[in-house]
Amino acid sequence: MVARSSVRSPAALGQELARLRYDHGLTQDALADALGVTRRYVYELESGKPNLWAVRLFEVLRELGAHLEVVSAVAGDPSSGGPESTGEQVGE
Repeated sequence: MVARSSVRSPAALGQELARLRYDHGLTQDALADALGVTRRYVYELESGKPNLWAVRLFEVLRELGAHLEVVSAVAGDPSSGGPESTGEQVGE
């Protein structure tokens, strides 16, 4: 099964990232360690804290009449094509 959601702002992106992290059973600390960033960085992403890059990205998308779509495979679903079904490691 695949879940899809439209993302049209830094706040909406943060909500999706938090949901995905939760769905994968990760804490902010664990995700930060896996990415080599601080927990504060993960927190700021998830809280939708505006930064120039994110603000500009969504401005460009709006100007072009586009949006981001988060497509996520449901963990443990072998038919979803996600890393769980192939044995590949996330980030490789």
